[in-house]
Amino acid sequence: MPEDAHLSVRELKALENATGHPFASVLLLRRLTSKTASNGNAFFSIELGDRTGTFSCTIFGDHPQFELLKSLPEGSAIRVAGKIDYYQGRLSPKLTKLATLSDEELGAPGMMDHLVEASPEDPAAMWAEFGTFIDAIKHDELRMTARALIEEIGESFRTSPAAVQMHHAYRHGLLEHTLHMARAAKALLPLYPEVNADLALTGILLHDTGKTIEYEGSLSTRRSRKGILQGHVVLGYQLVRKAGLKAKLAPDLLERLEHIILSHQGEPEWGAAVYAATPEAVFVSMVDNLDAKMGMVQRALRQTSETEEFSERLPGLNASLLVTKPGAV
Repeated sequence: MPEDAHLSVRELKALENATGHPFASVLLLRRLTSKTASNGNAFFSIELGDRTGTFSCTIFGDHPQFELLKSLPEGSAIRVAGKIDYYQGRLSPKLTKLATLSDEELGAPGMMDHLVEASPEDPAAMWAEFGTFIDAIKHDELRMTARALIEEIGESFRTSPAAVQMHHAYRHGLLEHTLHMARAAKALLPLYPEVNADLALTGILLHDTGKTIEYEGSLSTRRSRKGILQGHVVLGYQLVRKAGLKAKLAPDLLERLEHIILSHQGEPEWGAAVYAATPEAVFVSMVDNLDAKMGMVQRALRQTSETEEFSERLPGLNASLLVTKPGAV
């Protein structure tokens, strides 16, 4: 795919004063929402993206490819052409042509790397480091619980995203997020001797394992049937309970580990089943929130054009991020 023939989302957003400028791109159909205008006419609000970012635009019912879009599932790879336009200061192109990619085109060298966002860290190195954190759990039954569960879901855990949109929402994102939390815990646990280190670390390593069931899709992430009906907190609780019973984890420790899983989202409106009510659960919930927020920051810094002072608004932060580096102090 010649770089001069197709612009990435990052390259499109970097164009200045480009209204009306023609472009062509190869993108994923991330989201397609059917809506009805005030005059009763149907239209689609769509989100398109590649590994460098996303943008949204509108396709009205009289568009030549409206029927084609109607038949496409989310996650489809499409070739688009159009003209640059903006809506409320954000990129929102007017698309003139859309066409699906053939299997041969999708399998071309470099195409998947272009389309699918992935962790900026090496997945093999992350996976190896993750294993050292399991080995670092001194309590035998807790270590056996963690190892058995990760061995059961290993490949899914290694490749899954940590979210659909909010944080670490890309290939290997779940592994990256969990590993970052383990690194943070290693630094922070000495400050809080009241927290049982083995229990907290086990909780961190297993807290989001339910996401390996909640999410599905190789090109575009969506929630599975079980993910919609139960959610990753309940699914993770089920996985941890099964592994803990198999490892003959003492009832009190198993209950405390289950509580970490059930409470790690922090607030019921964020998906927590209960509020954190043990030292370890409070610790894991706070570290989870820290890395989720910083993951949003890191992604915004990677994806925002160097010509911009602020990122687009980040829903998880309720703000746009100042992306320019501090001046010399």
